[in-house]
Amino acid sequence: MQKKIAVINDIAGYGRCAMTVLLPIISYMGVQACPLPTSIFSNHTAFPHFFMDDYTERMEAYIDNWKKLGLTFDGIATGYLGSVRQIDIVKRFICEFSGENTLVLVDPVMGDHGRLYSAYTAELCTELRKLVALADIITPNLTEACYLLDLPYRETGWKRKELFAMAERLSAMGPSKVVITGIAQGEFIANYVYGKDGDGEPKARLSRIHKADTQRCGTGDVFAAVIAADAVNGVPFEQSVKKAAVFVKQCIEKAAEWKTPSTDGVPFEELLYKLKRG
Repeated sequence: MQKKIAVINDIAGYGRCAMTVLLPIISYMGVQACPLPTSIFSNHTAFPHFFMDDYTERMEAYIDNWKKLGLTFDGIATGYLGSVRQIDIVKRFICEFSGENTLVLVDPVMGDHGRLYSAYTAELCTELRKLVALADIITPNLTEACYLLDLPYRETGWKRKELFAMAERLSAMGPSKVVITGIAQGEFIANYVYGKDGDGEPKARLSRIHKADTQRCGTGDVFAAVIAADAVNGVPFEQSVKKAAVFVKQCIEKAAEWKTPSTDGVPFEELLYKLKRG
């Protein structure tokens, strides 16, 4: 049977981020993607203005109909959550819809470059830690890892032993697999990959790739989509992280070649054929 992932995120009509990135990539990788929207945007919030419809009040009725159908999922992937109530709804969803082998990926979308997004508060950070406790895999960037652990942020100069300690503490919250993304190292961008194998022993590795152009909207969603699909397809975690990082770089290079505005994200559609399904 084809695997299924419940994708919990917002929908942006323009700008290639969140649900409009996750659905096509997960689908291309051979997994049925089942959307559960948290809000609907005309375009993402990096544009000067936008329309937004908060879907919180309708999420529970939407979920109740899935319950009546007796649905279960091989994977659950969560992204940006903008309120304590949304986080509570998602925590209940994970508990109610997870089967014995369901893999839960939490992308703790909170901020970047050492700053939280404007809507994020200390209370939301606290509640998000409770959601992280239900995850099997988390994909925080360096900023989000620091906020989850209440550590001071710095852009560069992280030693491997510091990154190991961070990943170990994040794993101790609940997830067995952690990747800390977007670690600047000169001409490279690194991802710190941490996981525990069957005997519970931690394995960690710094995976580096040459930088490509500038950062663009939606690349974290591209990365998380590949990791989520690979997880339910049984691809080893470190292999999946490398695949996701290479694919993101290729997408950024294509955007630079085409002079795509940074707010428009990356033209991943042009490069889907490069993704292997296993």
